[in-house]
Amino acid sequence: MNILIIGSGGREYSIAKAIKKEDNSHNIYFNPGNGATETLGENIAQTSYDDLALWAKTNNIGLTIVGPEQPLSEGIVDIFEKQNLTIFGPSKKAAQLEGSKAFMKNFLKRHEIPTAKYIETTNKTDAYEFIDIVSTNKIVVKADGLCAGKGVIITNSKKEAKQTVEDMLLGNSFGKAGNKVVVEEFLDGFELSVFVICDEKDYVILPACQDHKAVGDGDTGPNTGGMGAYCPTPLATDEIYKKIETNIIKPTIKGAVKDGLPFSGVLFIGVMVVDDEPIVLEYNVRFGDPECETILPLFSSSVFELFYKTATKQLSDYKLKMKNHHCVSVVMASKNYPYKKDKPVEIIIDDIHDDEIKQNSHISYAGVTKIEDKLFATGGRVLLCIGQGKTINQARDMAYRLCGQVHFSGKKLRTDIAYQAIKDSR
Repeated sequence: MNILIIGSGGREYSIAKAIKKEDNSHNIYFNPGNGATETLGENIAQTSYDDLALWAKTNNIGLTIVGPEQPLSEGIVDIFEKQNLTIFGPSKKAAQLEGSKAFMKNFLKRHEIPTAKYIETTNKTDAYEFIDIVSTNKIVVKADGLCAGKGVIITNSKKEAKQTVEDMLLGNSFGKAGNKVVVEEFLDGFELSVFVICDEKDYVILPACQDHKAVGDGDTGPNTGGMGAYCPTPLATDEIYKKIETNIIKPTIKGAVKDGLPFSGVLFIGVMVVDDEPIVLEYNVRFGDPECETILPLFSSSVFELFYKTATKQLSDYKLKMKNHHCVSVVMASKNYPYKKDKPVEIIIDDIHDDEIKQNSHISYAGVTKIEDKLFATGGRVLLCIGQGKTINQARDMAYRLCGQVHFSGKKLRTDIAYQAIKDSR
């Protein structure tokens, strides 16, 4: 089949890699792709969604998979469906669950889905009044709009929270995305990334991952798009999975239908578990990155069929099967990520002679560009080193051994990915 993948990051690279690994006969196209996706398919340049849909129709694209949140929020699925094209992802209406944090919080409240106490407002005074009555000094301030995973600030004092609100509302932090803010109580627990594949009526729950958002070891420094992840996490017990399905997933899917925005695609639920009770932090309407790169290598059932059967509303026919393995991904980023952009630097990868590393690890490329047949690091998050193993320790060791084979000037990575699971397994 001819398959079009929208996006340019490690998530999109990994989706293509997983599909090609199980069936190399698929022809894959990327819009826009990156410097390494050309090893898996062909990069194409179309600047409008209408033109892209016409290109897909002309080139007999049998399935389009949308990776990032921006095109989903801008209605790419609606445009493709008007051309009778098969596309994986939610409608523009349903994508509001990520596109607006205020919309999402009000959805949760309306359908009695557990979430933190909050206020959504464009008024500084109202936000300050809420901050004053919150019982903890730590307070979460979120820009309402899309900020590429960086629009959430955890403040450590009421004074800092108020200053953060002011900066957002003035447009100093996230531009128009911060014209409205959501301020909420800080929840103290552990986070899970839960992915639910939906076709409006049926759903499949994937094993929970845990992402590491902070840039530095020990969860220090500012939040990023993600510095690494591991899957599955032993922190998610059978009891927690059951509560997530009963108290969150089912009412979310039912509520979406009731509100006239039935959900199809990936529903990514950011969950905070507090005293064994799962509470929704956020919805995203696409695979997380780096979670996508971490979970797809664990599939033993078909990745292609999961996407295709969801897009064609046949998910009830899909039987999910996962390997009895663990996977760890470690992001390698540019020197000044996430503070500022760096100049392009060449990536050098050592020849790998160790069969164990060859068989149990791989690289997914993200912020890279090809210049004269050489790969250069040109984005904030450059690539991911991904390891598999029968245990979380083995998977982590594989990932970090592969990291040692990759070199570029100023490379930055966390050295403690999966530390919570490693700690709990001792």
